[in-house]
Amino acid sequence: MKCRYQKYILHFKEPGTTSRGTFRDKETYIITIEDEGERAYGECNLFRGLSYDDSPQYEEKLDEICKKLPSEPETILDDLEEWPSIRFGVQTVLKDWQNGSRQIIFENAFVNRGFSIPANGLIWMGSKEEMQSRILEKMSGGFSNIKLKIGAIDFEKELELLRLIRENDLGGNITIRLDANGAFTPRSALEKLKRLAEFNIEYLEQPIRQGQWQEMARIIEDSPVPIALDEELIGINTLSEKKRLMDTLHPQLLILKPALAGGFTSCDEWRQLTADQSGECVVTSALESNIGLNAIAQYTATLSPKRSQGLGTGRLFTNNFPSPYRIDEKGLHFDAAQKWDFSLLQ
Repeated sequence: MKCRYQKYILHFKEPGTTSRGTFRDKETYIITIEDEGERAYGECNLFRGLSYDDSPQYEEKLDEICKKLPSEPETILDDLEEWPSIRFGVQTVLKDWQNGSRQIIFENAFVNRGFSIPANGLIWMGSKEEMQSRILEKMSGGFSNIKLKIGAIDFEKELELLRLIRENDLGGNITIRLDANGAFTPRSALEKLKRLAEFNIEYLEQPIRQGQWQEMARIIEDSPVPIALDEELIGINTLSEKKRLMDTLHPQLLILKPALAGGFTSCDEWRQLTADQSGECVVTSALESNIGLNAIAQYTATLSPKRSQGLGTGRLFTNNFPSPYRIDEKGLHFDAAQKWDFSLLQ
């Protein structure tokens, strides 16, 4: 058995903007196990500026792991608690290899050879006019759950966009989610949340920057809109730290991004802690290629979610790997009749 990694640059079809900046390319790493002509794949989804393990030693660690993995597959994950995105990729490639190198990560995800997961339609930031056009496109396309990234343009203009949705939602069937990516200040957050509540928001992700636990706890307690934690979970790697966060903040929802959280075992810990407090989790991709998205989607399918998940990012790139996945207004679908194509990997 041989193991190797390679950097892969994903190119956005259109620039993707959040309150943290604009993305035109997305760096990721593909890890491969080859054994008797069969190849298994995982994705170490490094998110520059966001991943806990965004380190100058990242490739050095990947090289070390690839050298160790063929002889230490049973214990290799024990060394990766401080390297969440690498742990996610290694966990994925090992599961693929153990399941016959068929890109089957969770066998129990499949019913009649495929599965579907409800997913929201994502509206990236842009000018008010650009966002308005994207919203109307999603609405005319039949999406019933729309998620807007906010915080990069004037707040009053964002309220106008929400008003546009509600005025055109004649049947009252559209669910609105918001993601602030930490754009609010602790002082302004509650006032903005009160105004947003007028539009019947399902939840808002990460109103303020992570690490401000006292301020976040106050916002969660007083907000008229349910608050979901997202970036707040990054770097919280041990079970004891996770318990402390949950006991301090008492969030209604968690946004689980396996590549940022440290893989599926870590997500299971978050899910249990959330369930203990009668909260919920939404599984979300973090701009992975279809290799990482495949693993996340199969994990999510095993949970049989009723609430829409955040798995619609795979078609954002011009050079993603052709896969059995497609997305429409009903969600993300795995179609076993379609095949994988890894020819873009050297």
